[in-house]
Amino acid sequence: MIAEPTLLQILDLARWAPSGDNTQPWRFELAAPDHVVVHASDTRTDTVYDLDGHPSQISVGALLETMSIAASVHGLRADARRRAGTPDEQPLFDVRFSADASIAPSPLAGAIARRSVQRRPMSTRPLNGDEKRALEAAAGPAYTLSWIEGFGPKLKTARLMYDNARLRLTMPEAYQVHARIIEWNARTSRDRVPDQALGVDPGTLKLMKWAMVSWNRLSTMNRLMGTWAPRLQMDLVPGIACAAHFVLKARSAPHGIDDYVEAGRAVQRFWLTLTHLGLVMQPEMTPLIFSKYVLDRREFTRTPGLFEAAARLRGRAQELIYDGPGTPVYMGRLGAGQLPRARSERRPLEDLLIRR
Repeated sequence: MIAEPTLLQILDLARWAPSGDNTQPWRFELAAPDHVVVHASDTRTDTVYDLDGHPSQISVGALLETMSIAASVHGLRADARRRAGTPDEQPLFDVRFSADASIAPSPLAGAIARRSVQRRPMSTRPLNGDEKRALEAAAGPAYTLSWIEGFGPKLKTARLMYDNARLRLTMPEAYQVHARIIEWNARTSRDRVPDQALGVDPGTLKLMKWAMVSWNRLSTMNRLMGTWAPRLQMDLVPGIACAAHFVLKARSAPHGIDDYVEAGRAVQRFWLTLTHLGLVMQPEMTPLIFSKYVLDRREFTRTPGLFEAAARLRGRAQELIYDGPGTPVYMGRLGAGQLPRARSERRPLEDLLIRR
């Protein structure tokens, strides 16, 4: 018999799992002393970055991996299964816990609440061999890691991120997401992204806050002043100021929700491992997301010319991201550096519980 306080301790730690824009697309139902039902969801109906639900599914995988690591602290095994017949948009996962004498507390447990997104410049010190081997082992045998290192390749990747950022800053569909998820005048946020964590200077931040009152105001400012200032600070400079960019690739192409959930578990092991090693990381998912939309011929915006621009960027990404075996499922930059002072936090556990 597992005491309810133990399950609550596990969930209180697991709620720190990463999710896109800090949406936390999950709720927890205590179904039995050894059984938690995770009510998951995705944001495809209102988020241009999640139109096929795959980014949210990766987040759910990260949650399930975090639950398993948190359970290990108590000598418990966590077995998660997606419930058959539940829709991809709102899947249910049955997580059952059992005592197992072979389970040792994971060394990654201490990194769960410290793991965060660092959007500011990092050290350019190259990763050493031990760090790379630890990160590659954390990803697991079903995945490979491609490293983009050295000034020239990093500059190419930074310019790719800089140009992809123009897509997200000039389409109304993305503005709707940004306006919803940024919490202004904040260093931390329980359910959004605090503005002080965006990685721009105070002057640019003030201008962004003023412009984002409405799409008309923002689009007018973009037309008159361009979008180079936030892209320079949020994409180009950080893209150079890091140890490396990485691409996590699945050896077998993912075909459905279960594959993306498994990818999310690998992402969380990787992220917690780098945090444990004293490194920091920032996801860089827009090239993967928009490239997939292009390949799937998915119309993601009504703004003329942006789909064609995304197709051109997909061509530039071919050499950097898509060459070689494996299917890219996650991308980011990493390096040595301090944990950010401003960060997203999480909703209290009580707000995430479903009481029957």
